[in-house]
Amino acid sequence: MYLKQINPFESAMKQFDKAASLLKLSASQIAMIKEPRRITEVNLPVRMSDGSITIFKGFRVQHSIVRGPAKGGIRFHPNVTVDEVKALAFWMTYKCAVVGVPFGGGKGGVVCDPDQLTPTELENLSRRYFAEMSDLFGPNSDVPAPDVNTNSQIMAWMFDTYSMHKKQFLPAVITGKPLELGGSEGRSEATAQGMVFCVEEATKLLGIDLKQTTVAIQGFGNAGSFAAKLLNEDGAKIVAISDVSGAYYNPSGIDIAAAFATCRSNKTWLLKGLEKKTKCEKLSDPMKLLELEVDILIPAALENQIIEENAPRVKARIIAECANGPVTPEADDILEQKKVFLIPDILCNAGGVTVSYLEWVQNRMGYYWSRERIQQDLEQIMKKAFDEVFETAKSHQVNMRIGAFLLAIDRVTKAAELRGLYA
Repeated sequence: MYLKQINPFESAMKQFDKAASLLKLSASQIAMIKEPRRITEVNLPVRMSDGSITIFKGFRVQHSIVRGPAKGGIRFHPNVTVDEVKALAFWMTYKCAVVGVPFGGGKGGVVCDPDQLTPTELENLSRRYFAEMSDLFGPNSDVPAPDVNTNSQIMAWMFDTYSMHKKQFLPAVITGKPLELGGSEGRSEATAQGMVFCVEEATKLLGIDLKQTTVAIQGFGNAGSFAAKLLNEDGAKIVAISDVSGAYYNPSGIDIAAAFATCRSNKTWLLKGLEKKTKCEKLSDPMKLLELEVDILIPAALENQIIEENAPRVKARIIAECANGPVTPEADDILEQKKVFLIPDILCNAGGVTVSYLEWVQNRMGYYWSRERIQQDLEQIMKKAFDEVFETAKSHQVNMRIGAFLLAIDRVTKAAELRGLYA
């Protein structure tokens, strides 16, 4: 993967600068909304199963709270850096703005390998992180959620830690919780479902029959696996999928049910051994998945996967960014020249934060909606946002990424100016 070669925060800043120049923002306007408002770094001492103490590094970045509480996931990964977390918080600000939910942007991370931790150690680390950051978090200040290598159980531990500190039942402090603790119906598949709604709109726009399309998906975690399942149910043919165990390809279509079964059979959720259980080949280079001749390519893994070097070899007609920042600014320019229709991350993967918003609303009301109600709201919000981004891009004669940033930056700028400067 190309993750370590490019600074994701620098990429995010380049994306911002392109849109800000088109909006002709003043230096003062840019100063108010471009850089993170707060960066917190902590050392997290955790008691291990053998009685020893290990120190883990943790981060929380609040990019903006102009339009509402900071919102963004917490990831556990050995390669987490502060620049990565800054970039992700930045994208969250504009992701929330592009779909019109009243949140700002935040993101958190812990440098660790969860696979090397026992369940007790993982719980201790999760609770320690939330306790050390408890002055930041709150239903009206900063509302985290799951991200890479975190899940509803970890959110439950974090919610409990906060509630015990406050001696109150406060489910709105965090989203992505189990249903039994105030989670929302439809949250698990929300990121993928939001992406599917965008893909449906894009194929209509381009005159493509979704049922006749071929799809390659990089990443088979929560977003990627649900993307495969939902698009398969829509009639699309999933010809390639991948995760850290490798990339698997079958031009006749991969058996998605078998892929799920393979992941469940492994100790961790991995596709390892899929080529032995189904009619597919394991690609010698997993990155070649991005260069397959398919109609729709879905990067659903990590940042900086399509870069200047491999972008010329991308053959997909549509790229749907289910991951955050999978395409670099330099690659964007190449893909635009190739007339690839790209659905940008701050629109395409906003289904997760949209249903997180609906969960937060339900928590605050103490009244919970059906899956059908959630799906209706998500579809309406995502398709409205897609149309607004497309119209903005069309009116400014720019691509969808710049269109999304133009729309979002304008909303954040107006909110900042209406609030004024407290001094």
